[in-house]
Amino acid sequence: MFRVKAFGLIEAIHLATGCPRLAGRLIHPAVVCHVHHWTKRSTDSMWSYRTGPNSSGEAGVSALQTKIMEQGELPVLLVNEVGGVRGVLKTHVEFLKKHFHLITMKEFLKNKKHWSKKVQAIYLWWHKPIIDRELLESLPDLKVIANSGVGMDHLDLKLISSFGVKMANAPHAVSSSTADTGMALLLASARRLVEGCQTAVSPDTECFADDLLGDEVTGATLGIIGMGSIGYKIALRAKAFEMKILYHNRNRRTEEEERAIGAIYCTKIEDLLQQSDFVMLVVSLTPQTHKLIGKRELELMKPTATLINISRGCTLPVILRVCRFGVRDHTSRSGGQQNSACRQPW
Repeated sequence: MFRVKAFGLIEAIHLATGCPRLAGRLIHPAVVCHVHHWTKRSTDSMWSYRTGPNSSGEAGVSALQTKIMEQGELPVLLVNEVGGVRGVLKTHVEFLKKHFHLITMKEFLKNKKHWSKKVQAIYLWWHKPIIDRELLESLPDLKVIANSGVGMDHLDLKLISSFGVKMANAPHAVSSSTADTGMALLLASARRLVEGCQTAVSPDTECFADDLLGDEVTGATLGIIGMGSIGYKIALRAKAFEMKILYHNRNRRTEEEERAIGAIYCTKIEDLLQQSDFVMLVVSLTPQTHKLIGKRELELMKPTATLINISRGCTLPVILRVCRFGVRDHTSRSGGQQNSACRQPW
C-alpha cells in the first residue's frame, strides 16, 4: 500500500519538476496522483505530462528536461528524516534514490546555503517537514510539494500557492485500505469483537452474557455520508453483507452506479440519519464538513444506531463527550486520520 502511494507521488514530483524519466507516460490508474494548480484555483488531475506537442503531435521534451538528460542530474528531494516516527520508511529509500538526490531536514539545515537553491521537491510523510513561510522562502527553486496522503487540511494552501509551488497528493492510493478499515470498525462495533476478546482472555470470565454477540449486520441499513471513491468502495463491501444502503453526497451518483451497489440517494442528511442502523462518515475536512455531526444530528438517529467516523476527527467534535457517557469506542489510526465507531448512549 505504502509503496503504491510513494510511486504515485514520485511520478507527480517528476511531472512538476520536469524530470524526463516519466515524460509522456500516463500516471498509473491505480494511483491517480492529483497535481493541484492552486494559482488557477483548480484541482485538475494531470493524467499525463505534456510539454507541448512536437511535429508528430506527441509530447515534446522541454529545454530543462534536455539539460537534465545531458547532465544526468537528479532533482533534489527534501524529506523530514529516514525511519523513526515521522520519517519516510527505510524500505522506500532505495526506490527514492533511483529517481532523486535525497536529503533530510537535518542535512538541509546543516548546510542551508548549499542546498537552498537545489531543492526542487518536498515529500511529506506524516505531515513532516512542516511547511511554513520560513521554509518556503529558503527554497527559491522549489516546484512541488508531494503529500503522502489524501487530506491536505494541515497545509496552508494559499501560502504555498503564493510561492508558485504546486501541490500533489494521492487520493486513490489507499481507498481500498480505508474502506476495509471502515467495514472492520463497523463489524467490530456491531459484533462487540473487542469486548468479546477481552472477556475471552480474562481469567475472571466464567460465562458469556447473552447480548455479547451484538447486533445483526446482514439486512441492516447502512447510511454513508460522502460517496466518493472510498464511500463507494464501502458500499461495495456492504452489499456483500446484504445491507440496505442509503447515501448522502454533494453530487448524486449516476443511476448505473447506484444500481451496481443497490444504493438509494437521500437528498437530506436528516432522512439518512433517521433510517440508518449504521452511519458512516466518509468526507474530507472542509469548512462545510467541519462539525458536520453534532448533538442535533445524533438525536435524529435511532437509539440503537452506531456511528462510524473514518474522516478527520473535526467532523465530529462531540465524539469525546459522547464517549464519556459510556459509548463503546473503537479507534484506529490510518493516514493521519482518526477512525472511530461510537454507539449512542441514549
